[in-house]
Amino acid sequence: MMDHATRVGNLLLAALPPADFALLAPHLRKVVIERDSVLVRSGDRIEHLFFPLRGAIADITELPNGQTVATAIIGHEGAVGLTSSLGASVSPTTAVVRIPGTALQISRAQFLAAQHRSPAIASMVQVFTMSLLAQLQQVAACNALHSVEARLARWLLHIHDRANGGDLLPLTQETLSELLGVRRTTVTHVVSTMRASRALKSNRRGQLEIDRPRLEALACECYQIMNREIDRIVSRGAIGLAHGAPARGASHLPGSRRAGTCS
Repeated sequence: MMDHATRVGNLLLAALPPADFALLAPHLRKVVIERDSVLVRSGDRIEHLFFPLRGAIADITELPNGQTVATAIIGHEGAVGLTSSLGASVSPTTAVVRIPGTALQISRAQFLAAQHRSPAIASMVQVFTMSLLAQLQQVAACNALHSVEARLARWLLHIHDRANGGDLLPLTQETLSELLGVRRTTVTHVVSTMRASRALKSNRRGQLEIDRPRLEALACECYQIMNREIDRIVSRGAIGLAHGAPARGASHLPGSRRAGTCS
């Protein structure tokens, strides 16, 4: 059984009133998300939604010529596939696990059924969509205006925020190239420069050890701007969810009820 008040590790789900969360809880399944696993590919139909508890997932945009670039990093503050509940069932991006962890998985059909009964769940979708849009807008500006070094520092900080407390990040230069949308030779040069400044302490066995204070000094202002904007949107959204209308057909559930089983 899952106690909504104390055991939900995803911020979006935790913001839901207990009665609304109870509509989802019986259908949530805890799964392990492994490094480099693909949760959904660009162009594929979205069958499941994932609410991360631990770990980091990169949203990757793929161009016809094979080039890739990251557009967002999602952790326990967000969800993968959630915007599909607005109508589009085909994923525009590829979601790749960069930091392994765990997530709560639910089928899109089951989520939509709960959303139709719950204004709070519908509002949660809107809150996340707004925060994702804010991130996308800032990433677009950052990619156009800032150096590769500053952008890499920003991405590493976003990933570290979701890395379960460790300074050793399981990221290869190929992965960094994919995130940044630049060639491996460019990544090699930038990583070498950052190692010289000791922002990166090592690069061995496909892992990077970071020095966070030095990394923050190298990152562009976009890192702080994005964090502040997302926090503002999510905080205001959480207040709205807490005072929203009760779920239709679920208002009889007491607030202290243990919401359901999640295997």
